[in-house]
Amino acid sequence: MTLSRLKPLRRLSHHLHRRSLAVTAAAVRQDTTHWAQTPVVKVSPAAESLFHISVDISDSPELATSYTKAGQYLQLRLQDPRTRPAFFAIASPPSITASEGVFEFLVKSIPGSTAELLCRLQKGDVVELSPAMGKGFDIDRISPPENYHTVLIFATGSGISPIRSLIEAGFGADRRSDVRLYYGARNLHRMAYQERFKEWESSGVNIVPVLSQPDDSWKGERGYVQTAFARVKRTFSPRSTGALLCGHKQMAEEVTSVLVSDGVSSEKILKNF
Repeated sequence: MTLSRLKPLRRLSHHLHRRSLAVTAAAVRQDTTHWAQTPVVKVSPAAESLFHISVDISDSPELATSYTKAGQYLQLRLQDPRTRPAFFAIASPPSITASEGVFEFLVKSIPGSTAELLCRLQKGDVVELSPAMGKGFDIDRISPPENYHTVLIFATGSGISPIRSLIEAGFGADRRSDVRLYYGARNLHRMAYQERFKEWESSGVNIVPVLSQPDDSWKGERGYVQTAFARVKRTFSPRSTGALLCGHKQMAEEVTSVLVSDGVSSEKILKNF
């Protein structure tokens, strides 16, 4: 074989060797994750294609101590080695985890995914969890409540999961003059946590459901969250306003654009995806 033909082969061999090392290194990094085996306590419908899932972590106190702020998430994997680990936001507030020894999740069942298999589990089935990750919602950036009278919250679909944790953990909503949650879903059948709305409102959060495909009887906001918010006459003071967003990327980008154009500091717009 000529030298000119050997050079491309050598380059290919070197490329494959580097790729093999990269794959091996990635596998090692994944293997360093601490996994705790935990039993499923409950799987129940939350809305169309959405499920409440509770997992008992009482025998894994290190999981509870890792969860300190609303908005954190973790990795979950099933016993089936053919499935990949998946990331899920923790829906229950840290106080519930500490007192009851459970993690609660709101999971969207997507065909062919780990989430779909998770939603099919039964009480007593075992899953493996990593410790909680991420910094969560940095509420200190919009505190104290007396200085940030207005907090605007935006969520779509299962993005309401960490928002539930935030609301039930408490962030001084009752000490602010205007706290609004714009919560978007296709219709009421797709909207989870409706049974919690009264409790959330009693804590100081005004809920604005926004439906993109409602039936004819719907009298509330229609369309998308970002368009519903854009239609509202905004009278808040930008300097005393903060915002929290969780959901579709397009929603977050468009809402952020509107808020920044209104003078709200980007540092006061907290995002969680």
